[in-house]
Amino acid sequence: MPERNDRPRGQRLILEPAQRSQLHRAQRRLLLRGGLSLGALAMISGCNMQDGDTFDKVLWAMSRWNDRVQGWLFNQNKLAATYQASQITDPFPFNAYYPEYSVPDIDLAAWKLEVSGMVADKRAWTLEDLRGLPQASQITRLICIEGWSAIGQWSGIPLKTFLQRIGADLSARYVGFKCADRYYGSIDMPTALHPQTILALDFGGAALPADYGQPLRLRVPTKLGFKNPKHIVAMFVTNTYPGGYWEDQGYNWFSGI
Repeated sequence: MPERNDRPRGQRLILEPAQRSQLHRAQRRLLLRGGLSLGALAMISGCNMQDGDTFDKVLWAMSRWNDRVQGWLFNQNKLAATYQASQITDPFPFNAYYPEYSVPDIDLAAWKLEVSGMVADKRAWTLEDLRGLPQASQITRLICIEGWSAIGQWSGIPLKTFLQRIGADLSARYVGFKCADRYYGSIDMPTALHPQTILALDFGGAALPADYGQPLRLRVPTKLGFKNPKHIVAMFVTNTYPGGYWEDQGYNWFSGI
């Protein structure tokens, strides 16, 4: 909870020029990271800008409020735009929080997807197991929070199909992912059940190359790029907020498009 603000009720906070600049930057950053609601922007003007800890806590609370608003507005029946093969971006850009030469080297023969949490079947899945499930293909645009976008073709298992197959509790709040490159992330259950959300095994008609998430990545065309973790090694279903690599550093968690 934010620390107590002892300013008398009704007294307006007078901001110094530097504090006004700080407020403007914070508002812009939050808007860019997920479309902060106007109501939340109004709330920030009442916090004690001279207390950095309180200000940070208010920003965090507002970001979580923004997550809830986006969740309320999310429509499982609204599909992301799809494209023709002629529109695919070639070459498709590499992007990660590390340089390309640090892409993890994964032993595909030994790789398994670990499953845990609120699921009935917790056995691990091999690549052969996953390829034996119904597959779907899509040509969609990946939109990065950094401002660029690219169109690619991904194929894999609809996440809804996989969750049903392992007996996941579909009333749970979150689906989380752990990755071989130490990345981690999570999405809300309604997004997990969206018809375009897939566990991608292929890119461009062939098995995922290392640069694009080998051997398994999440493809969520209704969310920003950092919500599409690569090199997945574990998946879990939970009611406890799992956070994410970038979200725990201040990015908006829902980050819908």
